[in-house]
Amino acid sequence: MTQRGYGGPLRYVQGPGVIADLGLYVEPLAKSALIVIDSFFWESLRPAIEKSLSQKGVASHFVRFGGESTDAEVARCVQDGKAAGAGVVIGVGGGKALDTAKITAFNIDARIVTVPTIASTDSPTSSIGVIYSAEGVYDRVVRCGRNPDVVLVDSALIIQAPVRFLVSGMGDALSTWYEARSNLESRSNNYIGNGYAATIGGAQIARACHDTLMRDGRAAFHAAKGGKLTAAVENIIEANTLLSGLGFENCGVSAAHGIHDALTVLEPTHKFFHGEKVAFGIICLLVLENRPPEELYEAIDFCIDIGLPVTLAELGLENVSAQDLAKVGELAMMPTNVIHSTPVALTAALVSDCIWTASEIATQRLRT
Repeated sequence: MTQRGYGGPLRYVQGPGVIADLGLYVEPLAKSALIVIDSFFWESLRPAIEKSLSQKGVASHFVRFGGESTDAEVARCVQDGKAAGAGVVIGVGGGKALDTAKITAFNIDARIVTVPTIASTDSPTSSIGVIYSAEGVYDRVVRCGRNPDVVLVDSALIIQAPVRFLVSGMGDALSTWYEARSNLESRSNNYIGNGYAATIGGAQIARACHDTLMRDGRAAFHAAKGGKLTAAVENIIEANTLLSGLGFENCGVSAAHGIHDALTVLEPTHKFFHGEKVAFGIICLLVLENRPPEELYEAIDFCIDIGLPVTLAELGLENVSAQDLAKVGELAMMPTNVIHSTPVALTAALVSDCIWTASEIATQRLRT
């Protein structure tokens, strides 16, 4: 493949207190904004957002996010956006609120701004939104055509969230390089436009994401547990959000996310965060690709040290049946699943066997 492509947000701004600058970045985009905001922040953030926008002459129209990124929720937000004549949609909250905002903007031809309140996924920077069922089962990916115009990450706000969110983000970010490598080896297309080969820059960003996690992840975990905003925490917020977002979109994902998507069919997994399930999917990916033991143990030990699940039991699946695992394997092999970017010959039986094996290896590692 000789054609290569790279994409990303126009602006990425991170630091304590930057949410006060929202109006500065929205003003050049539109004069009427639809703000899709998580219910938890409806009272605490709405006044500050409205003030920042009004100071720049931008009208605010707020909609309280319903909690799940479904077709029905998107349709409701699209209706409100059209009624408000919104030229920009601002998502404020977690990954599903941001996905809903991005898909809404795509459907009303509006600009996109994301304001993540947690650093638990790499959703804020990407042009991709995910649709789930009302029960939280993965449905499909929606490509929104372009990346957000602005990603505004207030680290002082993010550090107030429970540390589990930052840890989940590290699970999602940890998959970035492993899955980028899968795509590079299988020569799979990335997610820019209709798909291109990864650029050197995209691959290096994915690698930098991994290196940052290995260097600062454990220190950031301990600082964030105490609500402290250190340089290591800022680096991990950037790795979870920007580096992981650019890395996955410009290189692609593979079995870690493919197994995550298939695992959502098992109800006990619904109480776990995206990055927590992806973390277990990483162990499965490394087993599936038969990577060297030292690489497998490095990933397992990192996850253990910061509290990410590495076994089926830790995902609430201690009593999972062979039939259930077979069903996960079959769902993973659906033609639309991203698992097919993995550079090995796949079957449903192989996937389910590797899921079981990954859990067993990690269980033994926990005992050492």
